[in-house]
Amino acid sequence: MTKEKENWLTKTWVVGLLALFCCALWGSAFPMIKIGYRLFEIPAEDTAAQILFAGCRFTLAGIFAVLAGSAAGRKLLIPRRTSWAMVLKLSIFQTMLQYFLFYIGLANTTGVKASVIEGSNVFISILIASLVFRMEKITWRKLAGCGLGFAGVVIINLGGGGMDLNFRLNGEGFILLSTVAYAISSVLSKRYSQKENPVTLSGYQFICGGIVMILTGLVLGGRLNRAGGQGAAVLIYLAFLSAAAYSVWSILLKYNPVSRVAVFGFSNPVFGVLLSALLLGEADQAKGVKSLIALVLVSAGIFIAQQERGMPKKAAMGKV
Repeated sequence: MTKEKENWLTKTWVVGLLALFCCALWGSAFPMIKIGYRLFEIPAEDTAAQILFAGCRFTLAGIFAVLAGSAAGRKLLIPRRTSWAMVLKLSIFQTMLQYFLFYIGLANTTGVKASVIEGSNVFISILIASLVFRMEKITWRKLAGCGLGFAGVVIINLGGGGMDLNFRLNGEGFILLSTVAYAISSVLSKRYSQKENPVTLSGYQFICGGIVMILTGLVLGGRLNRAGGQGAAVLIYLAFLSAAAYSVWSILLKYNPVSRVAVFGFSNPVFGVLLSALLLGEADQAKGVKSLIALVLVSAGIFIAQQERGMPKKAAMGKV
């Protein structure tokens, strides 16, 4: 990629527009997965079928990403021999762990709660990039933002009798753990994309992870009932959004610091709440005071965490 294109991909309005596009797609995943469960007749307790469904989605997403990237570059995308280890490591965190936990968790909670909890991945990404991988500096402003964001996550789970009455390990707990896996994958994607085409990494890690999930689901006895044209359309849409969103997000991470891209994740829970309310009939929960407060805290936390003064030009170019 030319220097001119690299500079273009670091412009604030370009990063914002592309990141919001990704978040809108991810936000739509919450209600569409639940609709997919209904169409394929997958009950909340059928973990094997949920894993099989996820595997079909991500294998197809990987194929979409590779075909689109190959067509754009007029050359078949194939990882270099030295890149397969990176593909596999990325697949473990970005697809296998994240979505094993996410799909099971989503089946045991509401789309609204899941979307807000997923918003915490922004704070976790910042903390991991700063404290674990030492890619960015941690500041009091970032810590304050993280505190506000996690307060939002806690509030959305508070019930009349306290946290225990509304927090299940295999529901909200798994969704939260999936955000940790995602945060690690974001940092790995940032690091690995300096050595390999980000679309190649995204596509093949989906294929590897998807195949493992399909095999796991089948071994555990998972089966998908025929869902007709509507079911196929939902599955294709879910595959498309994964291929498009992760490929674009990976490109943004290659040329920008993790925190600079992550700040736009505030729109993820917003899109998720609105679309869950619209498509799943969860309007009452979306209009609730707790959900509103949680969304405000999550959005404010991310905004405050990223109000860094005087970002060095080198950091702005993603050379961290």
